Amino acid sequence: MALLFEPLTIRDVYFRNRIWVPPMCQFACEDQTGNPNSWHLVNAGSYAAGGAGMVMVEATAISPIGRITAQCAGIWNDHQRDLWKPVAAFIESQGSVPAIQIAHAGRKASDDMHEKALPLDQGGWETIGPSALAVDGLTVPRVMTTEDIAVVVQEFADAARRSVEAGFKVIEIHAAHGYLLHEFLSPLSNIREDQYGGSLENRARFLLEVVKVVREQIGSDIPLFVRFSATDWVDGGWNPEETAIVAKWCQELGADLFDISSGGLLRSIFISSTPGYQVPFSETVKNEGKVLTAAVGKITTAVQAEQILQEEKADAIFIGRQLINDPHFPLRAAHELGIEVDYRPVPHRPGYWN
Repeated sequence: MALLFEPLTIRDVYFRNRIWVPPMCQFACEDQTGNPNSWHLVNAGSYAAGGAGMVMVEATAISPIGRITAQCAGIWNDHQRDLWKPVAAFIESQGSVPAIQIAHAGRKASDDMHEKALPLDQGGWETIGPSALAVDGLTVPRVMTTEDIAVVVQEFADAARRSVEAGFKVIEIHAAHGYLLHEFLSPLSNIREDQYGGSLENRARFLLEVVKVVREQIGSDIPLFVRFSATDWVDGGWNPEETAIVAKWCQELGADLFDISSGGLLRSIFISSTPGYQVPFSETVKNEGKVLTAAVGKITTAVQAEQILQEEKADAIFIGRQLINDPHFPLRAAHELGIEVDYRPVPHRPGYWN
């Protein structure tokens, strides 16, 4: 059995293979409501029917000001929760695991989809962050108070609860790509002098509070993932060694697996994104943190993905662009690796949109 098609069980959830769909923003919500719609069902459902072991829907905002753009999806109210239910149900009906990434964009919110600030008179909003430092092209965020932090921690908890109620079987906390939790982790964006800034323990405090309350909300059966950017690609920034340390702290509070990406904090840098360029970060976090990891980043062939697992650089593989090109990539990968699988699309009617 190729490792790529070796099942994996985390807590009470069974994954039929280790080809997983990463969260990919769709920018498909209408009228700035954050409400998922039929596009989200079709997009996620195609990957599930194509044989993926898990389908994680896009970065889903925990509050209106947590959206990256006005077109991003949310799960900050019960109506959105109910609109996600048929998406999760369809994914599960195809033998895949429905997963969701809950997120707050922080200082990178209110983007007009062209890396500029969306004007307030066009539906934009005030952004928040750890310090009064802006991303290129966007507005300076309002510095969060400790009371603001407590509010966002509760918003993560509420979003996690709604996600489970919607039928998602894996919850991922987004602490990567320069969004709010990553902003607190990195000394390049966090220059606070209170208990949420300075030392690694202080910069990680916000994330650890989120992990703790999310685990309490989702119970002991649901796997909890955390997505990290393992490096800011700048000297003096967030790095893989710190990522491994904080991942271990998250594991001690109930997180199960770490989705290892990179970058996103700064726009003024160049990253040479060669095939598998982020895999070494997954390997570092896995080995130094003694935790489960998933690799992502220009992993496009079955042989490449299998080799990463065989070399113990990750425990699962997130494949994005290749699944966009071919939603049935898992079936082709099985054929290429000489594995027989019985993944067949299952006719299913998850309900009507309200």
